[in-house]
Amino acid sequence: MNSMSILFGAAVGFAGWFLVRYLVAGIYTVNQNERAVKTSFGRAERLGNATTLQDPIAESLLAEERDRYSFPQVLVIPPGGPYFKWPWEKVYKASVATQTVNMAFDPENPSANQGGTIIEAVTKDQLNTGLTGQIRYRVSERNLYAYFFGVKRPIVHVMGYFTSVLRERIANFEAPPPPPPPPSPIAIPTPEIATAAIGVSINDLRKNLRDINEHMDRECKSSEARYGIALDASLITGIDPPAEVESALAAINTAYNQVSSDISLAQAGADQKLVQSKTAVEIETLKAQAEVEPLKALAAQLRELKKSGPDALPAYVRNVRLRLFSEARRAILEVPHV
Repeated sequence: MNSMSILFGAAVGFAGWFLVRYLVAGIYTVNQNERAVKTSFGRAERLGNATTLQDPIAESLLAEERDRYSFPQVLVIPPGGPYFKWPWEKVYKASVATQTVNMAFDPENPSANQGGTIIEAVTKDQLNTGLTGQIRYRVSERNLYAYFFGVKRPIVHVMGYFTSVLRERIANFEAPPPPPPPPSPIAIPTPEIATAAIGVSINDLRKNLRDINEHMDRECKSSEARYGIALDASLITGIDPPAEVESALAAINTAYNQVSSDISLAQAGADQKLVQSKTAVEIETLKAQAEVEPLKALAAQLRELKKSGPDALPAYVRNVRLRLFSEARRAILEVPHV
């Protein structure tokens, strides 16, 4: 009887342990900002024979990369629950919320890049510059297989890929040619022309930060198909050259700004004088027209009087002389010599 009780207790204990260990523990949920993938004996649940090459995210891959980054599309478990898994199944969860990191962050070595604050890159002028900025990224729900099973640490690959593309862009960057300036009797040197004399392209890089950011977004668009991480945006905020070059650039830019200011003031003064001269000419022209118009009207009146007969003009002259005599205080008459 005692042995039967022991066996019964052992069976009940095993059943309870089994329920807690495999059945109750097999219940799980997925948070709102998470997505999950379930594997059975190590194999993820697939969506038939579909691969990422059939998804628009693969359009950014080069032709020689398509076979290398062909991942199966897996069944994504949405937020909610409770869900259940058997003991031979395993659930992988990932947050799909957008995250922001310093673009100099090295996941494998946090002390690298000056403590994850500045990326060093060499320009075409062989200048060692420091770049600062941020990256926004998120785990791609459309390529969770690559994120969970494609590479060991996807963020390491993404950051390394981003850094290599950025350094290559800085090393080969050439600013687009500026539009030709309007003809001017005074040649105004630009900062780019001035710095070109000492072989410095920092001004070009700083002036074209937006183009560099857009280039990085285009080049890194394939990271979603490669590693299952989508780069939402990259924002390079600063490019800092060596201290000795920075001081030279500051002096050049200061001199350029001073010259440009002086020339602008001179041109504004000249434009003002031109406007004043044009206004004075218009005023004098109007005065001359005002003096000429009565004479024209008088000439037209005399022509009409002349048509009335040969005695009309002498009579008109006599009337005018009489009016003048009536208004004059003195009259000097020339007496003919006898």
